[in-house]
Amino acid sequence: MEPYGADDEESAAVLRTVGRVVKTCRERKGLRQAELGAAIGYSEEQVSSVERGRRAPSPTFLEAADGVLDAGGLIAGLKKDVEEARYPKKVRDLAKLEGEAVEICAYTNTVIDGLLQTPEYARALYGMRRPLFTEEEMERLVAARMGRQEVFDRQPTPIFSFVQEEVTLRRPVGGRMVMRRQLERLLEFGQRRNVEIQVMPTDREDHAGLAGSFQLLRLKEGDTVGHNEVQLISRLISHPKEIQVLEIRYGIIRAQALTPRESLAFVEKVLGET
Repeated sequence: MEPYGADDEESAAVLRTVGRVVKTCRERKGLRQAELGAAIGYSEEQVSSVERGRRAPSPTFLEAADGVLDAGGLIAGLKKDVEEARYPKKVRDLAKLEGEAVEICAYTNTVIDGLLQTPEYARALYGMRRPLFTEEEMERLVAARMGRQEVFDRQPTPIFSFVQEEVTLRRPVGGRMVMRRQLERLLEFGQRRNVEIQVMPTDREDHAGLAGSFQLLRLKEGDTVGHNEVQLISRLISHPKEIQVLEIRYGIIRAQALTPRESLAFVEKVLGET
């Protein structure tokens, strides 16, 4: 179980509601917090923290409490709400937009794009952060990043386009074995009919993306939203003129990069060298 961000009132409200439901069901059953904790394998302090909305209960906690308290699925049914509340607000906002998109395009120049990362690669990235994340914070962030990848299995299936700088394939984030698995993941995603992965070679003289990474999300209603993240800033972009600039840049970047087929062969080559 993990603490939520104190600055995220939306998450806090969800967890307070979950806590009230657990407390109501416990009191209806006539159990004390310590008795419920003993019955489901958690401490009295953990049960108290959940009921006060101070901690996000794990799926195991919710399922066990539902059974012991004869809640008939009321508590277990809150798992999805709690899962979303565990994620940082900026991740929830981005994941919501990705869930509404019919096409997702991303140019990434420093690391492998978050939608393509393995859990081990993501953990290694978060482990490099300064100031250091706690283990709880890292678990929360890795889970949030992996949760975003559910968009690949959504129906109807969106179209994905990724352009990765060559250096992102060669930077040994997490060490050799982590990078080998990450490159294998790229090859797996690249075989999907709705996913195109392109590589921008370092030796390109002309490059329209030197201003930095960004993402474009084309939504069902026809609007396009941009997103970029650098250092301490995560920004959603919706102004039509700014979107137009990003769309022009992305089109040129794709033209300057290797084709999808050439790119997969390039990734295989790097994998063989890793």
